[in-house]
Amino acid sequence: MQVFRTRPFWAATAIALWLPSATLAASPSADKKAEREALKNALVQVMQRTALKSSRVGVHMQSLDDGSVVFSHNADELLNPASNVKLITSSAALVALGPEYRYETEFLVEPELPADGKVKTLYVRGKGDPTITTERLYGITSELLHAGLKEVQDIVVDDSWFDPERTPPGYDQEDSDRAYMAPTGAVSLNWNAVAVYVRSAPGGKAVVDMEPPSDFFVVDSTVTSGPGRARRVSVKSDAFGEKQKIIVKGQVPDERGAVSVWKKIDSPPMYFGGSLKQLLVSRGVKVKGKVKQGLTPSRAKVVHVSQSDTFDIVLKRLNKLSSNFVAETLLKTMGAELRGAPGSFAKGIDVVEEFLERDVGIPRGTYVMKNGSGLNDANRFSTAQVDRLLRHMYERFPLAPEYLSSLGIAGKDGTLKYRFDGTDAVGRLRAKTGTLEGVSALSGYVQSAGGEKFSFSIMVNDYAGRAGPVVAGMDALGAAVAATGSTLGPGNALASLNEGQKPQSGLPDIANRVKTYLELGKQRDQRNIGFLRTAWRSERDPAVRAVLAESLYQSNPHDYLGTRTLLDSYSATDDVYGRLRQVAHALSVGVPGVSSMVELASGGNTEALARVLELCRAADVAHDAQAQEELVDGLGEVARTAPEELVATLRAASPAERDATVPLLAQGLVKAGDTTHPFWKSLRKLGSGGTDPQLVAFAKGLDSTLTTKTAEARTSQRAQPVQVVAPASATPNVVPASGVLRPGG
Repeated sequence: MQVFRTRPFWAATAIALWLPSATLAASPSADKKAEREALKNALVQVMQRTALKSSRVGVHMQSLDDGSVVFSHNADELLNPASNVKLITSSAALVALGPEYRYETEFLVEPELPADGKVKTLYVRGKGDPTITTERLYGITSELLHAGLKEVQDIVVDDSWFDPERTPPGYDQEDSDRAYMAPTGAVSLNWNAVAVYVRSAPGGKAVVDMEPPSDFFVVDSTVTSGPGRARRVSVKSDAFGEKQKIIVKGQVPDERGAVSVWKKIDSPPMYFGGSLKQLLVSRGVKVKGKVKQGLTPSRAKVVHVSQSDTFDIVLKRLNKLSSNFVAETLLKTMGAELRGAPGSFAKGIDVVEEFLERDVGIPRGTYVMKNGSGLNDANRFSTAQVDRLLRHMYERFPLAPEYLSSLGIAGKDGTLKYRFDGTDAVGRLRAKTGTLEGVSALSGYVQSAGGEKFSFSIMVNDYAGRAGPVVAGMDALGAAVAATGSTLGPGNALASLNEGQKPQSGLPDIANRVKTYLELGKQRDQRNIGFLRTAWRSERDPAVRAVLAESLYQSNPHDYLGTRTLLDSYSATDDVYGRLRQVAHALSVGVPGVSSMVELASGGNTEALARVLELCRAADVAHDAQAQEELVDGLGEVARTAPEELVATLRAASPAERDATVPLLAQGLVKAGDTTHPFWKSLRKLGSGGTDPQLVAFAKGLDSTLTTKTAEARTSQRAQPVQVVAPASATPNVVPASGVLRPGG
């Protein structure tokens, strides 16, 4: 495989700026030359003035009208494309399967359905349909009921169209039960994820409901309800034999509606079969036996066939919503349909690689593709390769309309719904996003204000800090292209950058604005989201932007884009957290944003956990006792609901962050009931053994240090009613440096 090395920025840019005129399809007019030159200058300025300057960046932009390369920077370097891999998977699937392709799921009996409607076995034979939901399954039970089915002994789910390997390469790099990690299955339901609803009940109790409900789930709940507005709930999903165990901890507020969390399941056939059984019973069909996995006998007769929407509709769910589950299912579908059942990831990758070489002209071995979704560190493509694919699909009529319509529209829908606000790109740019830790990508098409159409691919790897500034830089590149030919021109895109924002007003003014936006967030009304998004986009004060981001999150805590905005906007800097602490003192409230960050951390969000530790450090440096006390309460809840994740975050934190956090955590454990706090059990389990000796050593060291610190906290608590927090300089390291991996180790 050819290895591409990063070229210096100016060297790469010079190539783009001084392409020989022979590469152009036609000699452009003077006006076109001026527009193109203005665009190039704007793109160079974006690269220089944003977080892109200090990151590994690949960019390739090309005119779809005349074929000329508009801008190219490190375009041949192989980078992690994250979810931009879905562009490759979806294009190959569209070519291989066709836009009219439909998935089929068969329901059969043996030998046939008798007049009395009583059968020994109902067979379900799937062929990978990734779109069956509870609603569709309810409709299927209606069809079975009206076909005459009255009584069933056993339900047998036939999952043999796919091989038994549930997750592709790359998924093993993350031990998570999050819905985006859902396994594949030839018979699947609800994208192989389940909704867990938690709501308060009288008497300090809480109710946990599953959607859809069935005896496939075993619920282990210790969650309670209590005062306050923040939710501090942890939901975990684990395989439990042929069932799924749902473990719920924490507290839900009395005054707030149900909290819902989506989690992956581990056995798609049993999940589907258990839900089918429950729905059949609810419709009056008796199911006397069990749900099993097995093969459908050849003599079985079809009672009903459920068909999916045509593939062009499925494609929209894949790309607009960036569904990992649909992408990986497509790989196995292509493998089964073109290479023979059972479908496998390897067969699907082979189909994709053949398409790239035969149709697109990208040879095997010049890239790395291990899965279909782009998850984690398993794939490498260059921006030149992705752009080449985009141009191929643009020119491939009649598939081009279906392909282009599957992409998110800037400012309108999909993962681009809340991006590019206030720029010429809104409605003009269609693209696929890609996001991983340290990775951000954006590739697609844009028509400029002047009418010219472009394809582009942008990948950013190995950036330091938050994703927000990187995304802003990428959006500025896209906005500059979209503004070409407009009255203000591409240079106007630079005005949309929020890099280097500084406080714009004094404390009284910011306090009033913060109070107003906090009240909107407390309404938890999704109808406010449009207004809050516009205000967030136009706001120049970083502290106020952080509060607007919190209000967006609170308006719809289940919206990934709102969560992403909060994580990108909220920081432990003096301009944000420092000024918001001042606002909190002035308004006699908690520091805005802290409760939402703790809420996310309590659910195991790793970025939020890291941010909480940063806040502990900032509060410690400022010697702000009120802010520290708020973090004491938060850490006590985080330790209860996400203990393993908290230990992992402490291990990865800087010594200064650990030194500031551990005393506050000790106080939180004491305040929440030190001796019975479940954090101790989790910590000692991690320290008792495992496959990672460095984690074991860290957990043991943390246990020892926390034992000392909690004893000090109890003594301090008995000595005086007000907690006294030791300054960081007086706090020893959590564990000795030996045997502990620190960042970069």
